[in-house]
Amino acid sequence: MPASRRPDPTGTRVPWPLGIPAAIGAAMLVVPFVALLVRAPWTSLGDILAGPEVAAALRLSLVCATLATLVSVVVGVPLAWFLARSRSRLVPLVRALVTVPLVLPPVVAGVALLMALGRTGVVGRLLDQWTGITLPFTTAGVVVAETFVAMPFLVISVESAFRAADRGLEQAARTLGAAPLTVFRRVTLPLTVPALLSGALLSWARALGEFGATITFAGNFPGRTQTMPLAVYLALESDPDAAIALSLLLLGVCLVVLLCLRGRWLGGLGHGAAGELR
Repeated sequence: MPASRRPDPTGTRVPWPLGIPAAIGAAMLVVPFVALLVRAPWTSLGDILAGPEVAAALRLSLVCATLATLVSVVVGVPLAWFLARSRSRLVPLVRALVTVPLVLPPVVAGVALLMALGRTGVVGRLLDQWTGITLPFTTAGVVVAETFVAMPFLVISVESAFRAADRGLEQAARTLGAAPLTVFRRVTLPLTVPALLSGALLSWARALGEFGATITFAGNFPGRTQTMPLAVYLALESDPDAAIALSLLLLGVCLVVLLCLRGRWLGGLGHGAAGELR
């Protein structure tokens, strides 16, 4: 029998009827990126990215995304531990609320933040009266909006790692007299470092690309709340070349992040879903 007609024992060959829609689906996802590359102003790309407004948006985006990631780590890791280890009946409800921002329209997220933390919001009114601090339409508001939409990625990734961690090591540490916080800091947390790093990187990329919640809650003020996605939106009407240049920059950052993750966060999400089914 010719080699080309031998049956594939591994079953990895894709039947040609599936290959056609698969190729169409791939084209739908890839062609827009190729169009960006084709229409990119390569000869003036450096000058555009070095412009004062673009540089300010880039700097603000990097700072806010980094701060949002740090906040996500500080509060998200304990939250992930609670979701993974607590036996409270509130865990399913809390987990559902934590994952809502993953599927919530960003504009709705911005409206929700305004209703909660706006000057007349449920919490924002008290914050303004007691401390004089207002978050909407400020740089801090950008960090809050980005944290709101980005933190769930870190929580899901780290929760899956906590669930998969070897509890025998924790029990051994407790047997040796280690306090619970010491066990968490010296045993449990180091076991989740890969998931923590991948979740933080993914959260950083999500925060960097946030648009809807930011423009709704923090506005679009150059130098103060105008991040790169907002600059792209504004430039698209007056300077398409600048919009394409910024879009390429964001696309490059996202590609680098995904290449660094190498599918680990997808595996973490899969393990988390499997745990829910069990």
